[in-house]
Amino acid sequence: MTELVDARPPVDRGSAFANAPMGVALCTPDGVVTDANAALATLLGLAPADLLGRALFDLIHPEDVEGAREAYAVLGRHPGRPMRHECRFLREDATAVPVQIATAWVAATPDGGPAHLVMIVEDITDRKALEAALVHRSLHDPLTGLPNRILFHDRLRHALDRGHRERTPTCVLIIDLDGFKAVNDEHGHPMGDAVLVAFAGRLTSVLRASDTAARLGGDEFAIVCENTERPEAEVLADRVRTTVTDPLVIGDLSMTIGMSIGIGSAPGGGDPDEFYERVVREADDAMYADKADRRR
Repeated sequence: MTELVDARPPVDRGSAFANAPMGVALCTPDGVVTDANAALATLLGLAPADLLGRALFDLIHPEDVEGAREAYAVLGRHPGRPMRHECRFLREDATAVPVQIATAWVAATPDGGPAHLVMIVEDITDRKALEAALVHRSLHDPLTGLPNRILFHDRLRHALDRGHRERTPTCVLIIDLDGFKAVNDEHGHPMGDAVLVAFAGRLTSVLRASDTAARLGGDEFAIVCENTERPEAEVLADRVRTTVTDPLVIGDLSMTIGMSIGIGSAPGGGDPDEFYERVVREADDAMYADKADRRR
């Protein structure tokens, strides 16, 4: 039988290290860099030689160091289990780059080779941007760009929790457009969408920095007002009525949109669980009462 011989040249491990498309670092067990490839140096905006002797924790964004140390402690307790961790590195120009680090522990060898860490560093900027875009889409109305119902309830809960801690009041405004169905019926849904977008722009233009406007669905909108007494919310409602009901000019059309507004309020120091649904229900009931008054 003829013995098969692998004629391929042996892999140059040094070349593989130097030319790897992702950053690779060899570190002492306590995280000091003993060798690094060009990809890692480029990622950090440094020359490879400038990484030697640097503590890896010194390259991590200060806000992420604690989490990185916790991940390293897990690796120390379970050295046979590779560790993956996400954090941000700081480039030489002080810009942050999100990375995923895969770390393996290499034990000391019988011939005296020291124990060390092998770290593979991957730039995950594109993945993080995609994740952020997906999160934004899941929490914002695709037509107007305003927070959607999910984010509205999250912001309301945040405001009530803050009110409980700091004894500050919270108010909610519920806004419903009057006669919006006629816009769709007379001018079509594209014009109706344009009206909603224009209305959302007007609405956000009168808000304070701490207010959150949201589209709850259809022609219903809401505003969460943190640290706001009811008289302040009433002033805001008047400002919304004055500014937002000015004629909207869309293409060749100028149209005036009416609205009904209701206000709900929760006192400072109140139990968030108790007021979470109550404040919305109060605002909703007040909005329908306002709508009924306008029909008389």
